Amino acid sequence: MIDSGRRAAAVPGGLAVVVPVLDEERRIADCLAALAATPGVDETAVVDGGSRDRTAAVAAGFPGVRVLAAPRGRGSQMNAGAAATAAAVLLFLHADVRLPRDAAAWVARTLAAPGVVAGAFRTRTVADGARSWVTPLLPLADLRARWTRLPYGDQALFVRRAAFARVGGFPDQPLMEDLEIALRLRRIGAIARVPAAVTVSGRRFAARPLRAAAAMRLFPLLYRLGVPADVLARAYGDPR
Repeated sequence: MIDSGRRAAAVPGGLAVVVPVLDEERRIADCLAALAATPGVDETAVVDGGSRDRTAAVAAGFPGVRVLAAPRGRGSQMNAGAAATAAAVLLFLHADVRLPRDAAAWVARTLAAPGVVAGAFRTRTVADGARSWVTPLLPLADLRARWTRLPYGDQALFVRRAAFARVGGFPDQPLMEDLEIALRLRRIGAIARVPAAVTVSGRRFAARPLRAAAAMRLFPLLYRLGVPADVLARAYGDPR
């Protein structure tokens, strides 16, 4: 018997979730367990960028999950995952981001609108580990997802495969690959913002709040003004 919740959430042509990872042994199991419990996810590909821990081995222990290797860099990893799947819709998910249970239903509803080629969720950033002085500031990280028309990677970008192919996938660059593909997608159709939110770990914001604030505000502006991605990457540090 087909589960009614899964049938109701089905995305026409199928939904493939691609998870780029690097040294995510602590989080990948929870990520994949959550995906397995999410109705409407038809394929899951984990793409490892050269982890030095057991990330790939842990992922390989989940039935139905395809584990791949690709050169380090979210763009190249996500392109590899897209190429290894067949579903009509691709959703790109960071290992420390959790989808709402009705994510597939939101994807199907959003892409059914005329002219929409892609979409993304709002974010709800939460503490990851012990509380600190930064914890009360975590909601500030969500303001960008509420107002920007160009989604970032932590917003679980989803896109029609045909549109993804048309813009050439993610660019091969060390930073701002999410902003660049959003700019390209917007040239061929609308990118919708889903009112539902994904849950995002606040670990990076809490670890380096000033750098995180720069990444959210200043770097995208500089990139759109023409500063090369590799220059921004050197200023940002490890973009993982």
